[in-house]
Amino acid sequence: MLSKSLILSLFASSVAAAGVTGTPFGFGAATTGGGDAEPVYPTTTEELTSYLTDDEARVIILNQEFNFIGTEGETTEDGCRPDSNTCPDDGGQDAINGADWCTNSDYPTVSVTYDKAAITPINVNSNKSIVGEGTKGVIRGKGLRFAGSENIIVQNIHITELNPQYIWGGDAITLAGTDLIWIDHVKTSLVGRQHIVAGYDPSNRVTISNTEIDGNTSWSASCDNHHYWALLLIGSGDTITFQGNYIHHTSGRSPKVGGTDSGTLLHAVNNYFYDNTGHAFSITADENGRVLAEGNVFESVTKPIEDGVDLLYAVTDDGAACSSPLGRTCQVNQLTSSGDWSGSATDFLSSFADEGVEAEVASGVAASVKSNAGVGKL
Repeated sequence: MLSKSLILSLFASSVAAAGVTGTPFGFGAATTGGGDAEPVYPTTTEELTSYLTDDEARVIILNQEFNFIGTEGETTEDGCRPDSNTCPDDGGQDAINGADWCTNSDYPTVSVTYDKAAITPINVNSNKSIVGEGTKGVIRGKGLRFAGSENIIVQNIHITELNPQYIWGGDAITLAGTDLIWIDHVKTSLVGRQHIVAGYDPSNRVTISNTEIDGNTSWSASCDNHHYWALLLIGSGDTITFQGNYIHHTSGRSPKVGGTDSGTLLHAVNNYFYDNTGHAFSITADENGRVLAEGNVFESVTKPIEDGVDLLYAVTDDGAACSSPLGRTCQVNQLTSSGDWSGSATDFLSSFADEGVEAEVASGVAASVKSNAGVGKL
């Protein structure tokens, strides 16, 4: 069982902002979102978009589903069939020409028909809290993007159905040129591209907690009903706390970590990785992705880490290397029916000294995460 101290830190009963349960912690601890603004309750997709994009500090409560599918029409155009799609008649993913992906390849051209709403996420403005009630807060067919905005809380909402049949079909949550983000008790599912992406622009201080990345899909790049494009963390100088999350039925990028300049510093702690047919961590050393992974559970994960990574401390020993830089030992990770797990880099551990997060032993993590991660569990 997880200790009382960890439970209190993850599921605090105090209120950080109106409508928000608990308080942020880790690198995103200073996030306040919409603060004490009077909550608003949108009733249409237009009203929700208006609240998310205006210049006011907002606490936006979602007590219904917002279905964007069809609101911007459908289009048919040339896409392509990547080499990964060896099962076009049995659930593979063809690709929309996102970022000229098809144009700059030799992949054969195919016709693709997709919903346009998922391709253009809502550009959320600063100082917003977006909170779902119970399991009612669903956004269907449209993602959220934080670019040039900051201080945003997203809690207890489900983002789903973003052209899942197509690569480049849409991202659920995008961070680019932002700061102070807390993503908590969120669920993402049936996404064409990334569930969460922190792009090349700085995302700075971020906490992702108690969130469910559900990779179950009928269309997959790996042709096995497991989503490949899960988490892409490739910012510049980003510091990300990733704690208490449930990442399941994926086949890659769970997460991919890298970036430009000083890259991404990621603390992956007490997460549950389940049923991954490819790789979980992919760390791009030449892009300065640096990861401390402790107290995580890997169950039925073919490759917990891709080969050739040297900027990871994957705690497999007594964790004593953390004693000096962090003032405590780090917790060993637990692997069951999974591949090899290694990584002994410790030069960057002092970068976590002020994060204020501790790990619990891995033995109680799977049960706790399955009980607490995702929507409707506050």
